[in-house]
Amino acid sequence: MAVDALRLGFLGRAVARDLLAAGDRVTVMTQGRGDRTAPPGVELVTGDIRDRARVFEIAQEGGYDGVVHLAALTSGRNSFADPMGYFDVNATGTLNLLMALDAARTSTPPASLVFASTNIVYGSQNHGALSEDLDPHPESPYAASKVAAEHMVAACAATGAIGAVILRPFNIAGAVDGVTDTDRTRIIPNVFRAITGELDHVTLNGDGAAVRDFVHVADIATAVRLALILQRQLVRGSRVVGSGRFGFGVGVVGASGTRPRRARVGGLIALRVR
Repeated sequence: MAVDALRLGFLGRAVARDLLAAGDRVTVMTQGRGDRTAPPGVELVTGDIRDRARVFEIAQEGGYDGVVHLAALTSGRNSFADPMGYFDVNATGTLNLLMALDAARTSTPPASLVFASTNIVYGSQNHGALSEDLDPHPESPYAASKVAAEHMVAACAATGAIGAVILRPFNIAGAVDGVTDTDRTRIIPNVFRAITGELDHVTLNGDGAAVRDFVHVADIATAVRLALILQRQLVRGSRVVGSGRFGFGVGVVGASGTRPRRARVGGLIALRVR
């Protein structure tokens, strides 16, 4: 298969690497900032998911039969200061992609789409393990923009224009080939910054008693690949991606720096059968 992606960020690079290892050919659509981490064998093209004409062009030229859509702005806190920017990338960008895939349809089967949403759509009022059956309760423009994108993906899939699986990953952590999460608003990057002496302490939100489900980035990448296979078996819907282990209290991780269990604008990844 051939894979087309919109920027190789932290997760996008891991997904591309996983697909390459499975024997796929990978092309990455990047804004030009992520090519330094591209795994060997990845082809790069330049574009932006907000540029509808460019997304249409890539979809038409590629003739892809599958897409993994990772493109997003992802900070709930920052989204309050820039709500329109978040809807522009996360919602309108998704609309651009869906329209491009619909326009690119030929006599081949509809494209298979895996859309990376987020667990943040559930809000903060639920307790314990979260399932796909829970209703979304977005509490930030970021979460609302992801819910809007989910609805568009589901509506498009209902017409038969695409087949789709929506993933709602939990807190992604870890590293692949030495490439780590560098977002300084997240706890695990800051723990390691403190370990290396870059920070003199780690700041926790709340009292440190909160428990989080951390999932290794390589496991999310595997889930994406398996979701593509799942979709090709005509299974549509939303899937939660977590480790299933709720033993990582923020206070414990902050104190020990324990590596989480394996289980930014991001990327678009498309597959074409050889």
